Amino acid sequence: MTKICLVRHGETDWNAVRRIQGREDIPLNDKGKKQAEECGHYLKDFYFDVIISSPMVRARQTADLINNQVGLPAIIEMADFMERDYGLVSGMTIEEKKKKFLNQEHPSVESWEALSQRVMKGIDTIHEIYKGQSVLLVVHGGVINAILGSISNEELGHGKTKIMNGSITNIENQNGTWVIHNYNQVGHLSLSYSNND
Repeated sequence: MTKICLVRHGETDWNAVRRIQGREDIPLNDKGKKQAEECGHYLKDFYFDVIISSPMVRARQTADLINNQVGLPAIIEMADFMERDYGLVSGMTIEEKKKKFLNQEHPSVESWEALSQRVMKGIDTIHEIYKGQSVLLVVHGGVINAILGSISNEELGHGKTKIMNGSITNIENQNGTWVIHNYNQVGHLSLSYSNND
């Protein structure tokens, strides 16, 4: 049974002001670094065979800070887990996007279908390579929502589930079927670091 512990990266300055953050490489802010350190402190008591990260800087910084305490020999980067490409709306605040596009998706934005196919291809690759192992996977909110939506037949995911910075979600492959054990867990974070809009 392959187990995957998904961690959303820590906060960035763009997260803090609700600015849409797709493929821009925005680093963690001080709060985000603290969130990552608290994730590492919590996760060091669990066993993992491998740590995998999105190659984007905010995810990789989070993975590095977690691995300072988890202590695995290397971090593997997988491009399948890059954040959704938001196209022309990337860099806008949520409010700016609503005003300009009236809550419609701009054609330049990667579709949820394409995002879900991409990230689930990555999940299948992990299951093929690390079957029966325990994997720590550091990614993005949109990626986690795409995974939750795919596994839950859209009961969870985009528009339904808010994924917090530094939160933990656990899934497991049981006899060929992915099962969600829990999602958006933030009990390991300091109260002041888990209040993220």
